[in-house]
Amino acid sequence: MSQSEVVTIRLTAEIKAKLDALAQSTRRSKSWLAAEAIALYVEQESWQIQMIEEAVALADNPQAQWIDSEDVEAWLDSWGMEDEKHAPCV
Repeated sequence: MSQSEVVTIRLTAEIKAKLDALAQSTRRSKSWLAAEAIALYVEQESWQIQMIEEAVALADNPQAQWIDSEDVEAWLDSWGMEDEKHAPCV
């Protein structure tokens, strides 16, 4: 079992009441629920930051190829039309 550390947080009265009710209905401790929520949040945010950093690295690559925004807009504007355009390519 991994070691845990104590963290103190401030909650609004409304969130605290909801946490109390959730803990009671799920038969989990408030601490367990808070730790799970924080773990999920940190995992999601870490993934998002990693994806952003990877996208920035790709965009910063000198060999990156770009499609003109007007071409993209024209393509998007044609969606659902009888003469829908093909996606622009580099």
